[in-house]
Amino acid sequence: MNLSLGFPEFDEAGIPEPIRKRSEGLDGAVTRFEALHNEGHPSIRAVHRQAASEGSYVPLPESLPAGITAALQRRGVGRLYSHQGQAHQHTREGRNVTIVTPTASGKTLCYNLPILETMLATPSARALYLFPTKALAEDQLHELHGLIEECGSDLKVFTYDGDTPQDARRAIRERANVVLTNPDMLHTGILPHHTKWAKLFENLRYVVIDELHSYRGVYGSHLANLMRRLQRICRFYGTKPQFICCSATIANPRELAEALTEQPFELVSENGAPAGEKFFVFYNPPVVNQQLGIRRGYLAESKRVAQDLIERHLQTLVFTNNRLATEVLTKYLKDANERGPLPETAVRGYRGGYLPKERRAIEKALREGEIRAVVATNALELGIDIGSLDAVVLAGYPGTIASTWQRVGRAGRRQSASIAIMVASSAPMDQFIIEHPEYFFGSSPERASVNPDNLEILLSHLKCAIFELPVKRDETFGPHDAGELCEFLKEFGFIHPSGDAWHWISDTYPADSISLRAITSDNFVVIDTTREARVVAEVDFPSALTTLHEKAIYLHEARQYQVERFDYDGRKAYVRAVECDYFTDAIDYTQVRSIEEFAARPIQFAHVKHGEARVNRQIVGFKKIKFYTMENIGAGHLSMPEQEMHTTAWWLHLTERFLAQFADLTPLEKQNGLTGLGNALRTVAAFLLMCDPRDLGLAYSDEPLTEGARIEPNLYLYDAYPGGIGLSEPLYRATNTLLANALELMRACHCDSGCPSCVGPVGEVGDQGKAVAIRFAEALISNQRTPEEPPF
Repeated sequence: MNLSLGFPEFDEAGIPEPIRKRSEGLDGAVTRFEALHNEGHPSIRAVHRQAASEGSYVPLPESLPAGITAALQRRGVGRLYSHQGQAHQHTREGRNVTIVTPTASGKTLCYNLPILETMLATPSARALYLFPTKALAEDQLHELHGLIEECGSDLKVFTYDGDTPQDARRAIRERANVVLTNPDMLHTGILPHHTKWAKLFENLRYVVIDELHSYRGVYGSHLANLMRRLQRICRFYGTKPQFICCSATIANPRELAEALTEQPFELVSENGAPAGEKFFVFYNPPVVNQQLGIRRGYLAESKRVAQDLIERHLQTLVFTNNRLATEVLTKYLKDANERGPLPETAVRGYRGGYLPKERRAIEKALREGEIRAVVATNALELGIDIGSLDAVVLAGYPGTIASTWQRVGRAGRRQSASIAIMVASSAPMDQFIIEHPEYFFGSSPERASVNPDNLEILLSHLKCAIFELPVKRDETFGPHDAGELCEFLKEFGFIHPSGDAWHWISDTYPADSISLRAITSDNFVVIDTTREARVVAEVDFPSALTTLHEKAIYLHEARQYQVERFDYDGRKAYVRAVECDYFTDAIDYTQVRSIEEFAARPIQFAHVKHGEARVNRQIVGFKKIKFYTMENIGAGHLSMPEQEMHTTAWWLHLTERFLAQFADLTPLEKQNGLTGLGNALRTVAAFLLMCDPRDLGLAYSDEPLTEGARIEPNLYLYDAYPGGIGLSEPLYRATNTLLANALELMRACHCDSGCPSCVGPVGEVGDQGKAVAIRFAEALISNQRTPEEPPF
């Protein structure tokens, strides 16, 4: 396939043609893709046009002080978008409000405007802004500070996070009218020291939660408990702040806001902002082996698409779904541009683990047009201002419709036309989306779910709450009887009853040991020892076990480092810069055992259940994968510490009588069929639950299906977090739908014997794996007799 997109040439000095020519180039790109699609090219699955739209406006509110009105008019803002006007009205009338509009629709002004209006009238009022990342808080600081200066006001606005110098912290606590921070700092640096923040809490009028949609799953469950602690402290100081939440488009923004804060909300969802024309191309890499269903590697194809855009002088953002893919693709693009006219820094990587100073420099260079392309994880998905980009390439489906639109919205942010191209991987979810574009474009974005009552998360935050203020015996924490929970904590020696309250007596600092983004804590520091020892990155605990084991090749900004020593106890990894033609991929062994059944029901000759399970996981080795060809060129054995967790799970118990229906199959064929069925069920489960596929683990009974033994295997889908995050129960209720959709996925796939897009590759499931998996599913569905409740 010729992917030359027909963009206009640039002159010898490398100076771009005028914006008009740039638009013509985008038109040429779209024309090219549309022509290929109309010709029936098998790789172009859809070219979707989203028309430009006019804005809907309302006058500036008459209640605004003259200083704010003048400042807005100097910025060219003589009126508000309709959703900004609605948000302002709700806030002025004292209601909590959630604003859900697309990327780049001016949500910042929805909360800045009413808050500044209040503070100019009542200078003692305080506001707390919460952003999911430090980078976003820093970005919004500049926006708010500039507006305040133009108003001629002396209101003080500061960020307060881990990078704030110690000598500045006291002044911020005393003087700040608006504090911009993140949940982590609120958790460890503000709430536990609330007496130092008395001035803030005594006058707290507003709490802003930006990027609301990012608080789901474990992170959202932690934030809900953090909000319980925040409001508890506010009640102690005699205040009840008003909440303003902003979100990208999800299905249940008001429900999510109310779940996180346990307060009622008004919803503003009609977008009044204008939007530029956007084109969205679905690209499926061509099949190279029809029998095995193998397609060209999606990273190599993403590199080809992105490189064409780069050579045509389009500023491009490439999104990947994990750190390894980011580093591999960054290396591919840097190698491709090595001998060209572009400087070495024209292509950069961007992900969590880069040091803050490095990330800020990349954001600034992208904003100012000094970088032609950035390869990023979801770290750039949120609303950081990176200027007006021309194109977005998605290397793989992001996992949710909401996240996909959020990433696509990063191009054309200033009402300019833009193009987005999604390159599908061979993963079943990618293939389902890319081959069913009508499902994607016709579906509403997903629901965001949280489970603040996860026992491990709940007890962790209750410990923090007792540390902050003694808990009275008749007090509630959320809907729970805090006294009953305190009786449990007493057994561990953390707390002690005195009078009518429970008091913290341990010498530990509970917030320090609780990570909001995982239920395990402790990050690993990566230390480069090539010359002088220096810290180059920080890696979260689960990722460290798979990326920083000894002999691993750790990738950072496309540079390769070999891990020389992995200090598990000290949470450090010592690396040395190397030049090699491969990267490493960890191999893990997972064992699951059921502990307690919460519910069970028969599917004739089989049973479906959900309950508590124990998961043991160990990294046992690694593969060496060659760049570009993706060949497996070697392997190594490891003996890493085993990790154990208790979680919740859905599982399918296949009885001996069920398996007896398949007497014509060998034990190995049955095992392969079970593996294939599990792969299909996991894909469909992620759709039904609208969760990230990585939130679900897949495992099977350890015993092989041997001849002559009474074996009744279990197939487990488990919550991949200690204590569970509430996925197994709705999955149990949706079992019939789960099985039916898995059967449809397998039947609809065009491969002969199995492929990565349905049950897994033939090498994993064998020649008969797909056929046997289909037979298993058909037998389970034909025997269903129990009516099913809706999953939610």
